[in-house]
This record gives sequence, structure tokens and C-alpha cells, in this order.
Amino acid sequence: MALMKVKFDLKKRVKLAQFLWLMYWFSVMAGVLVFSMGLFFKIELRKRSEMMDNNESHFVPNLLIGVGLLACGINAVGGKICYDSLDPSKFSRWKPMLNPFLLSCVGFNCFLVLTALLCFLMRIPLQFTLAEGLKNALKYYKDTDTPGHCYMKRTLDQMQMEFRCCGNNNYKDWFEIQWVSNRYLDFSAKEVKDRIGSNVDGRYLMDAVPFSCCNPSSPRPCIQYQVTNNTAHYSYDHYTEDLNIWKRGCRDSLISYYGGMMNIIGVLVLLVTVLQVVVLIGLQYVHTSLTNLANPEDPESESEGWILEKTVKETFTDIMAKMKAMGKRNVVAEGGVEAAATQS
Repeated sequence: MALMKVKFDLKKRVKLAQFLWLMYWFSVMAGVLVFSMGLFFKIELRKRSEMMDNNESHFVPNLLIGVGLLACGINAVGGKICYDSLDPSKFSRWKPMLNPFLLSCVGFNCFLVLTALLCFLMRIPLQFTLAEGLKNALKYYKDTDTPGHCYMKRTLDQMQMEFRCCGNNNYKDWFEIQWVSNRYLDFSAKEVKDRIGSNVDGRYLMDAVPFSCCNPSSPRPCIQYQVTNNTAHYSYDHYTEDLNIWKRGCRDSLISYYGGMMNIIGVLVLLVTVLQVVVLIGLQYVHTSLTNLANPEDPESESEGWILEKTVKETFTDIMAKMKAMGKRNVVAEGGVEAAATQS
């Protein structure tokens, strides 16, 4: 028994074909949107590629770009099929290709679901690549004269001001690295000598942060030096007072930004998937209703259309039986090859 059987006359078939033609072109626009979002996300990642440990994070935007282009192509073909279904002579050319096309659409829908899942899960690899990337970027902050790292200071300052963050995990990350270049240190000064000699690595460390960590909304002038020294500032307690530097780490800020973007894109891909399923079901109805015309020579005759020729259970059983039969044929073929090789 066919699944979800529906009777069609000429008027219903024409209306369905026209509706599907329109929906397919909406799907083409949706494919363009997915492509655009993938391209936009790739550009956003490129902007901060210096602060990422590897290029694996570009896999998902590249996948979105490919999915968008594929959606445009598949839906353009589907729209052409629906348009030609209004003319029996034109539609007859599509009949041999319809079953493979419908199967490819089913596979593409599964691929869309996988793409949406990857969008939602991208936050996990981003956490690792940003954690290591930002850690290295902070070390290169002072290397304004080193080729390859000379723009890192500007990049980090712009990021901290834009995302209202400070450091990798928090502002204390700046206390553990030397972020002031040696060219701006007076090595004859006692304070500089003491700071450099106070640690094994011979680095100039201090409880201070760059100016880009300052919160411009704070009513108090920014305290970016001697942040943990209460006696260095009047009426100040860094343990209890709300500091006038950003407390949030840049890794959390970037993950929230990119994660929110990917969640939106993931929802968009799921909506495109729903649209693809709707047009796929509609095209199957068009295909079966035109194939099963009561009088093939009379386009105005009634016909029946369905989603599946059998029930879901029967269809699944048939597929499994075909797969087993193919497996047995392969085993027999391999056995024949081995026997022939032994005889020779």
C-alpha cells in the first residue's frame, strides 16, 4: 500500500507544479544566503587568524560555502523540472533522471542536517584553537619590530576594545608575560633591574595591563599599572572594588561571538533543510502523479501520487533485502576470482 496517496486531476497537478516552481526559487535564494553566511563567517575568522592556533576552524565555513553552492544548483534543476512538468513533451525528457535526482536530494538533505550539527558543535574546537592562539598572541604583543608579529599589538588592542575583554582567561594573564618591548626599558634604572632579576627567565613582569583593557564607562581614571597594589592608589581595593578594566577574558568573548553566529547559521541551515524536504515531497508527488496517469495520452486524466510506493516498513525491508543480495553477489564474485587464481 502506497504511503500518503493523493488523487490528482490536471488542475491540482498544475497548481502543485507552479507552487513547487516558486518554492524551488525560494530555495535557491536560501542557498545564496547559506553561501553568504559561510563567506561572512570565513572573513570574520580571517580577521583574527593570527590569534588562532590552526586552520581547522575554517572547515565549517568552507563547508557552508560548498553547501550553499550545491543548494543553488540542485534547486535550480528542481525548479526547471517543475516548470517542464506543465508540458508533457518536455517532462518526458526528465523521467529517466528523476529517480536518481530524488535520491540525490535525499542524500543532500541528510548532508544539510550534518552541516547544521557541525555548526552547533563548532564551539568545542574553537575553545581549543583560541586558548592556544591567544596565549601565543599575548607573548608577541611586545614584538612590534619583529617581522610577522609587528601588527600583533594593534590587533590585540583593537580586539580588546571591540569585545570589551582583557587577556586570554582574564586580565591577570598580562601579569605573567613581558608585554613591554625592551626598546622602551631603561636597563640602567634600579626598578627595571630589580624586576628583571626577580624571575628566573629574566623578563620584565609587572601587575599592569595595556591601555586597551580599560573600561571607558568607569567614572574613575583607568588604573592599568600596579593593579594589585592598594597603597599605590587613593581609596582603592582591588579585591572588593569594581575594577575599571575589563574582567572578562577575550577567549570567552570570542567564543560567545562566534558561537552565537554559528548557532544562527545552524538554525538557518535547519530551516533550509525543512524547505528542501517540503519541495522534495512535492516533486515526488508531481513525478508519481504524472507517471501514473489513467490515460497517458490524455494529460487531463486523473492520477494518483504518493510519497512512497509502499509503507515505510516495507520500503526498509526491500532496501535491506537488496543490500543483502548485493553482498552475496560480491562474496560469490570474490570466491570465483579466488578459485580461478588457484586453478591458474
